[in-house]
Amino acid sequence: MTQSIAPASRPAVGLSRPRRLLRAVAVLSCVPYLGLKAAWIAGSHLGIPEGSPLLDDRLTMAVVNGLSVLLDSAVIVLALVLTRPWGLRVSAWLLAFPVWVATGLLAPIMAGFPAQLIVRALGSGGAESPGRDPFLDEWVFAVVYSGFILQGTALGGLFVLYARDRWGQLWRGRVRELPVGVVGPAHRALAAVAAVLALLPLTLHALWACGGTAGLSEGRAADRGSDFYVLEAVYVLFLVAAVAGGFLLAFGRGRALPVAVPLGLAWVGSGAVACWGGWLTLASLGGVEDISDRPTPLMNLAYAGQMLVGFLVAALGVYYFAERSAGAARRAA
Repeated sequence: MTQSIAPASRPAVGLSRPRRLLRAVAVLSCVPYLGLKAAWIAGSHLGIPEGSPLLDDRLTMAVVNGLSVLLDSAVIVLALVLTRPWGLRVSAWLLAFPVWVATGLLAPIMAGFPAQLIVRALGSGGAESPGRDPFLDEWVFAVVYSGFILQGTALGGLFVLYARDRWGQLWRGRVRELPVGVVGPAHRALAAVAAVLALLPLTLHALWACGGTAGLSEGRAADRGSDFYVLEAVYVLFLVAAVAGGFLLAFGRGRALPVAVPLGLAWVGSGAVACWGGWLTLASLGGVEDISDRPTPLMNLAYAGQMLVGFLVAALGVYYFAERSAGAARRAA
């Protein structure tokens, strides 16, 4: 289980036209976001209206923006790793973890932002409740989230091509064709625990998506709009994806499905719920001046619960790849 994932072959990552295009899109789509963050760190108020909470604590804003620059710059590094020959020599775990994090952070935006725009276009309420100072100018969200969608699409495409070249033999075939021992008691235990832990955050996010306020802070309940409801529905979607992927893989359900289906659900779902659960948990630890805006215990439980679900399902995936890689190495010996 501790063996590294060994590819069947080491083909060079060729700079085909699709790879060149995807790499260019990944790199260029980072520019607007990095430019805005650099401007804000330098003291500019570009896109930040007067009265925005972002102007209340400039030191915290500079620190958070600096961290954001580092995270988004990692997209450029990953795009290079996934398209250069030396990228094949990078340790599997050293590459897989940041790509998993990037998937987790970008996937909900890729699903949620277009859905929010559609809901607004249908006239289903404003983005947020009136009476609060605007956070950012609307054009900032459009520019930044459009860039994130392009980053996620390009990086996802590059990683699929890279993974096909390096580890394709580990996720080919159908669920019914999995060798004995690849799916075992440890898989089923992890999937069962993840499903149980998912009940609370899944119930709360579904309740909030449907208009309920139980467990919400007073400020969050008062600030709900169409964007809030869409975001809560997106959390439900990715929690279901994570649990379903783990269940299908661990219990061998959907035997006619390609193995890539439960693996893809587990990969994207676990990344989304773990990374956003972790991000929301960290955000809740920060000081909030208005007590009505402070997360309630139930909100914190939902965030922590979905984070744990994500890590458990991800551990199931790691277990799967370690076992199947070990099996491939034994057959090749």
